[in-house]
Amino acid sequence: MISTLLSRRGGTDGAPARRFVYGADYNPEQWPRDVWEEDVRLMREAGVNLVSLGIFSWARLQPAEDTWDFAWLDEVMDLLHAGGIGVDLATATASPPPWLTTAHPEILPVTATGETLWPGARQHWRPTSPVFRTYALRLVRELATRYADHPALVAWHVNNELGCHNVYDYSDDAARAFRDWLRARYTTLDALNHAWGTAFWSQHYTDWEQILPPRLAASHPNPTQQLDFKRFSSDALKDHLRAEREILRELTPDVPVTTNFMVTGNTKGMNYDDWATEVDFVANDHYVHPGPQDRDELSFSANLTSGIAGGRPWFLMEHSTSAVNWQPVNVPKRPGELARDALLHVAHGADAVCFFQWRQSAAGAEKYHSAMVPHAGADSELFRAVVELGATLRTLAPVAGSEREPARVGILFDWDSWWASEQDSHPTSLLEYRQEALDWYSALLALGIRADLVTTRADLHRHQVLIAPVLHVVPADLAKSLTRYAEQGGHLITTYFSGIVDENDHVWLGGYPGALRELLGIRIEEFGPLLAGDTVELDDATTGSLWTDRIEVTSPETEVLARYRTGEHTGRPAVTRRATNGGSAAYVSTRLGVDGLTVLLPRLLGPAGVESELPAAARGSVELTVRSRDSERFLFLVNRTDRTVEVPGLPGDVLLGGTGADGTLVLGPRAVAVLRQPAG
Repeated sequence: MISTLLSRRGGTDGAPARRFVYGADYNPEQWPRDVWEEDVRLMREAGVNLVSLGIFSWARLQPAEDTWDFAWLDEVMDLLHAGGIGVDLATATASPPPWLTTAHPEILPVTATGETLWPGARQHWRPTSPVFRTYALRLVRELATRYADHPALVAWHVNNELGCHNVYDYSDDAARAFRDWLRARYTTLDALNHAWGTAFWSQHYTDWEQILPPRLAASHPNPTQQLDFKRFSSDALKDHLRAEREILRELTPDVPVTTNFMVTGNTKGMNYDDWATEVDFVANDHYVHPGPQDRDELSFSANLTSGIAGGRPWFLMEHSTSAVNWQPVNVPKRPGELARDALLHVAHGADAVCFFQWRQSAAGAEKYHSAMVPHAGADSELFRAVVELGATLRTLAPVAGSEREPARVGILFDWDSWWASEQDSHPTSLLEYRQEALDWYSALLALGIRADLVTTRADLHRHQVLIAPVLHVVPADLAKSLTRYAEQGGHLITTYFSGIVDENDHVWLGGYPGALRELLGIRIEEFGPLLAGDTVELDDATTGSLWTDRIEVTSPETEVLARYRTGEHTGRPAVTRRATNGGSAAYVSTRLGVDGLTVLLPRLLGPAGVESELPAAARGSVELTVRSRDSERFLFLVNRTDRTVEVPGLPGDVLLGGTGADGTLVLGPRAVAVLRQPAG
């Protein structure tokens, strides 16, 4: 859909139907009228063919409750259409205007401690406020009615980064909506009391009105109440997405609808796997977080976005051309990183490459956030890099519309486990669910092995190896699916604190790892978390941290792959693997980090015969990702290093990149190459 998005309606520039979308958030309301035509001219120079418009313009569109001003937006839409640029039109509901919050302060969010979040920034609204919903949907209807037939309109952009700042609201509106959500989930108070384990600490409920969100309490709030509130909060935002979407589909049924997810960093409040079926195409925002795994995290997030999208092409709605403004130190990108970051998203299935934003703001909280046109103007190295990327995307047009080719290894990512494993009153507060998954991913990259980030909604049997780090929440049905996977020849790898609780956060009794105990052929009586800074050594020369388990092997099919050499469990198993009917189920009882996992993984992958598809000289230095369609494959090779890397022996036509005299592919520092091969 995305590669042909601009061909659905008018506003195209005559280019072939299959192409990449390229553009940015565009905020013309921040600039005088005489800048607008210059913007369109520079957009055409850069190869921009789509912009997201009107995202934060509610106060401009509706300056008072009964006053509307669409004249400026009409003019911008017309200018963009005349310039051959399509519009992803936002519903503008992300930030309510001052007149609305002044008249109705009851729409403002409330924190767990009872403090009101006041206007002055953005997203100052309650997802469950019926008052906000009324005003927001009125605006959506006005926009959809006015622009339904405008030739520049190619897609709708619902709200913006739903839940970025208001995912958890503890107001009375939220309390009422939470009770309604709980009634729908449990039907009866008896069922809720059982699920929440309210016999503990005298929490038994006898009336629905007694139930509240997990506001500030004297001690640890009920853990299942906390988990359900996380589920409810994600669903409340999803419900708002649906409400806006239904109006758009009613009035513009032929215009696709999306919203921008935030599969990035530690943004975990929204279950995007659950949201994905609510949009016509998945869109994502991603920003690099500086650190030793910064580009691995980018690859991880792009890969997970592809998994959420079911492997189909998706839309990169926002990323940065250079520095952001909201980190403690905002480091600019080095030469080549603008293109490499963008093309790494493309490698993982993005058919659209867009930035925040088009022109760098002169005022406001994001004035130091980079843009396609920086404060220095078009005569700048950054804008020249933007123009060059536009040309590169035109060169890669044959790739558009292809899907990511499945890898042999899958890494299972589960929102319930993320939410529940990091709650309070657990064996350790140092556990980081996403970091553990990222470490496995980085180790596979270091070995040159492709992997897919997948969710429990996916077909797990597509992968010969399935890695499930810290799969803490395992309902009975998932336990059966994983057992069936291993017994039918799949190779499961899981870790500490996995299989521990069911969907109600109730412990599976009889010993750990609970729901997976028999499949793994081990039993653990008590957890052994480590203090910060403490480590243990294993007899395979790796080092563990964070966690240890006292493992008892309970099945003759279970072999010990590594033992503890130091610590409380010296001589006891640290890594095990149980053979099944052609498959296996392995358990890693400590956090090994990227270096340790790089040592261990070849032994875990060996039974499945999984090896790198890259030449030995390129493994670890180059990331390989494959997109394909019926007749052809596209190999993306991304240099993970700051040095030149040669990649010999890969056949195919070079779409992007350079070769040496002997035909060897030569990747400069931070460079990307793309090869085209026939399928099969």
